[in-house]
Amino acid sequence: MSIGVSLSTFAADSTTTNVVDRAIELATEADQAGIDSVWFAQQFGYDAVTLAALVGAQIPDIVVGTSVVPIHPRHPIHLAGAAKTAAAATGNRFQLGVGLGAPAFTTPTFGVDPGPTIPALRDYLTALRSLLDGSDEPFHGDTLISAPPISTRVAGVDKPIPLVVAAMGPRALQATGELADGTLPFLAGPRAIREVIVPTIAARARKAGRVAPRVIAAVPAVITDDVDAARAAAYSAGEFYDRIPSYQRIIAASGHERAGDLFLIGDESTVLAGLQEYLDAGATELTITQADLVGDEARSRTWASVGAWHTDGAH
Repeated sequence: MSIGVSLSTFAADSTTTNVVDRAIELATEADQAGIDSVWFAQQFGYDAVTLAALVGAQIPDIVVGTSVVPIHPRHPIHLAGAAKTAAAATGNRFQLGVGLGAPAFTTPTFGVDPGPTIPALRDYLTALRSLLDGSDEPFHGDTLISAPPISTRVAGVDKPIPLVVAAMGPRALQATGELADGTLPFLAGPRAIREVIVPTIAARARKAGRVAPRVIAAVPAVITDDVDAARAAAYSAGEFYDRIPSYQRIIAASGHERAGDLFLIGDESTVLAGLQEYLDAGATELTITQADLVGDEARSRTWASVGAWHTDGAH
């Protein structure tokens, strides 16, 4: 079992003078705390794959990844090339997380019609998986064509790149179980992990003859003494997700009404017990998100406590 942390809000912090330097600084802290991996969310400013590559090249022990890169508007050949470059830069310590993205952004922002959601996801994963595995075989799907005219090999990449998908709905989970290495669900509580995520993705992976899939639960968690302030911040941060139907469904499947309800907030014993519930529910790995919800002091405390818990094998 591995423990990771997700970095996203640091780039918008007014105190950040250089996004790459700050990412390396934070990843170094995570590494020293006993964290195994650092994940970068794609933003409209920096590029998550590039940032992960730069961080992984500087810190020799940490695994880096994206959580996640929306599949639109990048073509699989371009995204696979970026991922392979990141893998080469990090000594094959890069893992690629992708997702469908928010429909509210796709067409208004990029002028792209994503088409039918699940067929598009299946076509994309089919083409991308092949490229990440080192194949240049052309793929002609209903929603895209991927036909490299020349070799896509990148020297220094000597094994397939792990591919995970931010899948939560049944059909997305089925496609992921068949075509990817695992899922990276966010705001899916222990009940949803146990009753929805694990059974659905595992059944399809078995049917496809694939190994048991990774279930990397992305859990918002903050260790702090100021629980009231953190909870208020959690509800504020969760408002965006409260309006998205796919998140509404997974929050409801978790037994809650609002995204903020799923934030683990409290002292060390409270948060660590909450994380254990995810593992007991069937998550194979954990990634801590939103630890900086009430500032860097709480983030550092959270990372240190979770890292020690992981290193000591208390779970």
